[in-house]
Amino acid sequence: MEITILESHEDLSRQAAATILRQLEAKKDMLLCAATGDTPARTYELMAQEYRHRPDRFSDLRVLKLDEWGGLPMTDPGSCENYLQTRLLSQLDINDSRFLSFRSDPADPQEECRRIQGQLSQAGPIDCCLLGLGLNGHIGFNEPAPFLQPGCHIARLSTTTLRHTMVAEAKRQPTYGLTLGMADILQAGMILILISGSIKKDIARKFLSKQVTPELPASFLWLHANVICLLDKEAAEACDIQGNK
Repeated sequence: MEITILESHEDLSRQAAATILRQLEAKKDMLLCAATGDTPARTYELMAQEYRHRPDRFSDLRVLKLDEWGGLPMTDPGSCENYLQTRLLSQLDINDSRFLSFRSDPADPQEECRRIQGQLSQAGPIDCCLLGLGLNGHIGFNEPAPFLQPGCHIARLSTTTLRHTMVAEAKRQPTYGLTLGMADILQAGMILILISGSIKKDIARKFLSKQVTPELPASFLWLHANVICLLDKEAAEACDIQGNK
């Protein structure tokens, strides 16, 4: 794992955006798995700025939604759909034909997982998977558990996850999660994980201890050959690392 500590969230976001753009330069139709939340928001803003200068760079980019809050309308301000449509897809002019997306309100959640798994099998594997780190160590909605699911699945959301800032914006409380599984994530060509803010310093320390356990799902990234981990100084405060490892 390549670990880099940046001075600030702004610096982290700029390096993340530059990394994604380099990947896109190498493969114009790359499949980007996109996380939501506060941490990647500025990265998406910087990608949108680049689009305004060079829209041709993004003409074949494909996006896959990492996860979704189950039980919310697709238009709910707290949904991952609303987040990505607003911050990424509309900004980069990515239409539905280049977007693979869990529905937040499927009639049959199990069938929805099968549908996305089938689409990923046809369109994938993921070229670049952009992740954040949950306060309990989750990635996507792969929550701490005695064992982890390999493929798309319905997730029981932890109390910690249900306190996420996105849920505070939702008009109703989600009742479950829909997410890619650990095998889907680990089959990505490259994984880029962003860790920002003092609120993440304790879980960052546990993650960077290199102890692989399903009780900290993000620790499975240590098994992948091509992971870039970007932290800002606030998140790295409790970590015994110097960066670039």
